[in-house]
Amino acid sequence: MIDLEGAMAAARAAAATARLDAPPNPWVGAVVVDERGEVLATGATAPPGGPHAEVVALSAAGARARGATLVVTLEPCAHTGRTPPCVEAIEAAGIARVVVGIVDPDARVAGRGLEHLRARGIEVVVGVDAPAVADQLAPYVTHRRTGRPFVVGKVAATLDGMVAVADGSSQWITGDAARADAHRLRAESQAILVGAGTVRADDPRLTARLDGRTYEPLRVVLGAAAPGARVHPCLERSGELGPILEELGGRGVLQLLVEGGPHTLSGFIEAGLVDRLVWYVAPALAGPAGLPALVGLATPTMESLRRGRLVAVTRLGGDVRLDVEV
Repeated sequence: MIDLEGAMAAARAAAATARLDAPPNPWVGAVVVDERGEVLATGATAPPGGPHAEVVALSAAGARARGATLVVTLEPCAHTGRTPPCVEAIEAAGIARVVVGIVDPDARVAGRGLEHLRARGIEVVVGVDAPAVADQLAPYVTHRRTGRPFVVGKVAATLDGMVAVADGSSQWITGDAARADAHRLRAESQAILVGAGTVRADDPRLTARLDGRTYEPLRVVLGAAAPGARVHPCLERSGELGPILEELGGRGVLQLLVEGGPHTLSGFIEAGLVDRLVWYVAPALAGPAGLPALVGLATPTMESLRRGRLVAVTRLGGDVRLDVEV
């Protein structure tokens, strides 16, 4: 008897290893499991142009894949893109059953992969551990369904919600572990957006330094960046936020990280364009003379209070990371 949820958890773990390098493709994981439930091989999506997770796992399993079960987080593709269709590799390997986390929302797939496999007599099971898989692939799913990136708003603040103290200082409110985690959040994003005020005040690089590598997401500035600022080269944009998101989606940005400042992030929240807030909280107090994390949000009554859903709470050294769907 195969523990399908356990196998899907292994596939999700494999997918996590491709999170930084797979975009704009989805970060997918796959495992080949025999009838006793033993994992024969594991695969994750290679960088663009390389093999998909299913092909990596099947190649590693070799002849042992015949008659086995393939567990994969996302529906296998049935079309030719940069690589041949994964369904053909599955069929050629002699896989008896394919277990899928979620259906691929990409219009080129959208159930066609499952139909192809069933038409070839391969058993298909869909929906195993679907909520966890959908959460892992949320930026990809959002992009394919809406044409816009998944928008993450990031804040590092004191307990009383301040991102700078009275003299304007903001470095560093949070500790080393939280800052390292924020760099990973940058590396997971294909674009980072700030307001021109943040550029003038802080002159940020907006790069991610992680495990000895430097990631350089597309840098987007609302307004005109100061000449000579370290964000150059960057996109300078103004006007309605929706069209900016559509442009970034067209550029293949799956996840946009909005780092601020307070007016910029508040504008995205007011427009209903933030999918998730990542809020780093330091056990410190700045007092009312500091700069608040959010400004200008109209909340006149308790009925109009914006309530989100707490997704995760993570301790990072002496600080805490709150993930909230808004």
